Amino acid sequence: MITVMGATGRTGSRICQTLLAAGVLVRALGRNAERLAPLAAAGAQIAVGEPHDGAFLTEAFRGAEAVYTLLVYGPETEDYRNQQAAQGEAIIQAICASTVRRVVFLSSVGAEVPCGTGPIISMHDQEQRLRQLPPEVNVLMLRSGALFENLYGALEIVRAYDCYSDAVAPDMPVPMVATQDVADAASGALLDRDWQGIVTREVLGQRDISYAQATQLLGAAIGRPDLAYVPVSPQELAAALREAGYSASVADCYAELGEAISSGRVRAQETRSPANTTATPFEDFAQTWAAAYRALL
Repeated sequence: MITVMGATGRTGSRICQTLLAAGVLVRALGRNAERLAPLAAAGAQIAVGEPHDGAFLTEAFRGAEAVYTLLVYGPETEDYRNQQAAQGEAIIQAICASTVRRVVFLSSVGAEVPCGTGPIISMHDQEQRLRQLPPEVNVLMLRSGALFENLYGALEIVRAYDCYSDAVAPDMPVPMVATQDVADAASGALLDRDWQGIVTREVLGQRDISYAQATQLLGAAIGRPDLAYVPVSPQELAAALREAGYSASVADCYAELGEAISSGRVRAQETRSPANTTATPFEDFAQTWAAAYRALL
């Protein structure tokens, strides 16, 4: 049996479906029973609880051969780092109190950097906690590139302002990857269990893409190949996010992340290879993004 945290999210739901299709017993965790119902109908056990509840996670991990873990948050999170720490410590508690011996953690490119990385800092912190587990626990840190799907946040910006803006330098190449490819990498690891000790693997997408290139490709998909990417300062981004309803804590994290990517502080560490280069091209996502954009009109 394999336990999957965040089973109603983009990575978790696909992981559950892949494991179930492979004939594996899945225990799917989430905060909402109604959203978990389709997985229950597909044959998964479901468990409803909070990701910061160590007792809940301990029971959910008990008896599992492997677990998929991640840290979740929302734009309204008031104290990002402390909220993430509470989840991370609950996961560690559950691993130690259960018999699980294989853990996959969804981390990020840049998680090796100890400060100045915005929201990635929580993944650095969690990687450090996981490294302190007993030696019999085998941990895979799956460091994802920037997810294509994060650019759904551009939909309203493009509609309202006829451009896309962020604090990342326009021509900085960024490893971008489809969520489905990250989920498939995690599923493969959970099925194969082909690592020993503490291991990191990057999932970098088909190719690096700059924000200017990504904006041009999104624009082309909606018949606007001239769509402009307009960089803003980290301070301007933080102010805009706060105005849009983000907490100051999360808004400041994203502003810091923009500077960290632009400066090269957050970057891939591995040389590209078949092992870390996935198949889905950004152009495929751009068509899906364009359909979502047209639905707004």
